[in-house]
Amino acid sequence: MIQKALILIILLFCLGGCQNDNRKQTVKKERPPLTVEAIIVHKEPVPIWLEYTGKTQATKRVEIRARVAGTLEKVLFTEGDHVRQGQNLFAIEQTAYRAALDQALAGRELNRASLQLARADVARYLPLVAEDLAPRATLEQYQAKVAELQAKIKADEAAIREAKLNLSYTEITAPIAGVISRSYVDVGNIVGYGEKTLLTTIVADDPMYAYFNPPEEQFQIMRRYKSKDVLDARVRIPATRSLIKRGPYKGHIDFGDNKVDRMTGTISMRAVVENPKHDLLEGTFVYIDVFVSDKVPFFMIPPGAILEDQQGSFVYTVDKSNTTKRVNIKRGFEGRLYVQITSGLTDDAQIIISGLAKIKPGIKVAAKDMTAEKGVMALMKKQQMTSAE
Repeated sequence: MIQKALILIILLFCLGGCQNDNRKQTVKKERPPLTVEAIIVHKEPVPIWLEYTGKTQATKRVEIRARVAGTLEKVLFTEGDHVRQGQNLFAIEQTAYRAALDQALAGRELNRASLQLARADVARYLPLVAEDLAPRATLEQYQAKVAELQAKIKADEAAIREAKLNLSYTEITAPIAGVISRSYVDVGNIVGYGEKTLLTTIVADDPMYAYFNPPEEQFQIMRRYKSKDVLDARVRIPATRSLIKRGPYKGHIDFGDNKVDRMTGTISMRAVVENPKHDLLEGTFVYIDVFVSDKVPFFMIPPGAILEDQQGSFVYTVDKSNTTKRVNIKRGFEGRLYVQITSGLTDDAQIIISGLAKIKPGIKVAAKDMTAEKGVMALMKKQQMTSAE
């Protein structure tokens, strides 16, 4: 009897343990799936903006130098100000140059009077020589004198032009519109002796250049996919470098070099942008956005959705049974908000964009569709709205 009782107790204990294990398994199976954010991708035309960093440079830079010698009498501009083309900048002492002009004018008048007398002598001797009443040699002397004086008058006129030119050089004006530097020479100093003294510089800042160096592969992408002969561009100043919002500055690409830099594998390019407020300064570090096209369909996904390991780039997708799957992809060109996917994706693929550290292939998830808020097109619209503010 005692043995039967012991056996019955052991059977009841084992049965209770099995029931507990079953309950634990049931609880484990009933754990809710991981909630993740996902976007649905399609092969569709997306505005392609390629972003680069670069520096601004003035479209024109002019050195203002003294072209005649003399004492600097006046500085007629505010240093660092914007000057207009033709504006007076400096005045050099004019006394010597006015005297030279007056002397050249007087010399011409003297020779004109002598020429008039010589012509009268020729006119008087012509009939006398014809009647053999005067020697021909005398007539020829007067004719030679006329020719000599005509040549002297031409030399006088050249001297007058030179004197006027030198006098004009004493009033130095701005050859271009732009921002002027400081005066490198103080009033009272002698300039222009032995060399053309540098007085100041002017840089033209509207429009402004922005130089950058894209990789050769992206240069070829621009050429292949561009929707217009002239690529649109805009220049932005990083928010961390400016306390006051400036830009974006609109323009276009006006130069691409004809060779690849062997050291860097890049090509020099240039954007020219409007700068009507003159607040984009030369030498500023900037972002250059180049618009390529919005006509060609691509698969585009946010950069944050892509993972990397020894096998390469991949994303996690969600199938119709809400199960995750690893999909290997190949990357194409990249922008700040997107990466082009050249292989691996299909239309209507659901890409996980959040909680990627917790994801592994074959697990159940609850995917929340965030395409309207965090898809590539949505991100681009937000950027456009931010840029327009």
